[in-house]
Amino acid sequence: MTASGEPLLITQNGEAKLVVQDVQSYEDTQQTLALLKVLTLGQKDIERGKFKDADAFLAELEDLDRNEKIG
Repeated sequence: MTASGEPLLITQNGEAKLVVQDVQSYEDTQQTLALLKVLTLGQKDIERGKFKDADAFLAELEDLDRNEKIG
């Protein structure tokens, strides 16, 4: 990592071989990648028609909450 906090790229024979970065930057990158994967999966479900209308979903949640309080 450089003094500015930017990742440090290490090369060998002019080719990029290694990136060194601080732990927080690495963790931030991993979280971003995980979120992108979730969004991609969600988009694929939408394209396949595997989704519920928001009103129907919220009604289901209310029913579950109501049943949990009763039981």
